[in-house]
Amino acid sequence: MPDTPNRGRRIADLQADDRPREKLLAHGVDTLSNSELLAILIATGTPQCSAIELAQNLLHQADGSLDVLGRFSLLDFKKQRGIGDAKAITLMAALELGRRRQAAPSDVPLKIVSSRDVVRIFGPMLRDLNHEEAWVLYLNRANLVVQKSRHAVGSSHHVTIDARQITREALDLRADGVVLCHNHPSGMPKPSREDVAMTRQLKEALALFDIRLLDHVVVAGETWESLGGEEEGKR
Repeated sequence: MPDTPNRGRRIADLQADDRPREKLLAHGVDTLSNSELLAILIATGTPQCSAIELAQNLLHQADGSLDVLGRFSLLDFKKQRGIGDAKAITLMAALELGRRRQAAPSDVPLKIVSSRDVVRIFGPMLRDLNHEEAWVLYLNRANLVVQKSRHAVGSSHHVTIDARQITREALDLRADGVVLCHNHPSGMPKPSREDVAMTRQLKEALALFDIRLLDHVVVAGETWESLGGEEEGKR
């Protein structure tokens, strides 16, 4: 739904059906624009700017993208006049809840069939981070997820993978397969030489115990690339 400007008008001056809270109660949450939803979180404006205008200004700073807004830091939010610590924290908490909902496990065991299944699990968790993290899925013989674990936290351009630790955990869990996933904060999903070497090392370590490396996926923002695991080199 398009965001319509209300420049210079207080929310209290709007018709009841145009006020975000009243509109939500009368017509449902899905009828609200992004700026109206943000205005509910912002709650109050300033003498010069309504909560809806503050929300529209924030979206403008984020090029109209909720994905970009989700990567805003506390300082990024506070660059907007009228957004202090309390409002910025509320917005960051709401956006983080949205991320966690996407990443939350379902009650049904997850089955990994393709790289896209891996991205569906880890994309919401990793795409907005400003540092690299490595996560591991341990699978049974039917490729159902037995456990999801954060393996390592790195810097903005590197994360260290311990092949022996992953192999040891796979043995402890009696896993038949492993999937590795990490992110590139740069936004470029192309695997580095280190990524390729790391994949080969992990594959060889697991193979000693007849455990399969099914995939290694690199997530970079909204894009991703697979190193292929058992079909290394096919991307």
